[in-house]
Amino acid sequence: MSSTAVEHAGWTFLSNHAHVLVCLARDPDARLRDVAEWVGITERAVHRIVTELEDAGVITRQREGRRNHYEIDPTASMRHPMEAERTVGNLLAILLEPAEARRLGLRPPPRSRSRS
Repeated sequence: MSSTAVEHAGWTFLSNHAHVLVCLARDPDARLRDVAEWVGITERAVHRIVTELEDAGVITRQREGRRNHYEIDPTASMRHPMEAERTVGNLLAILLEPAEARRLGLRPPPRSRSRS
């Protein structure tokens, strides 16, 4: 993940929590500083989000030397009542590239066929 956050006007479809989760799914050994740059928020905000995701059981943090490694629980339920029947894995399967999703043991959704 080498690109930085692109400036956008106003709102986005995904929350910063979802953006951080996608970053950690793509690079489980990412530094929070890098995640902050990718998402376009402060490192302090990323730390708060990671702590909240950890407290909710969505991710676990494992210390490896001077770095952290993050594991995502794809079976964790989404938090809003409207998505309660869906899991974090369902969300990631849609947002990640197919190879990234498979690496996490997720089944990517079928590609839609374009209509001619």
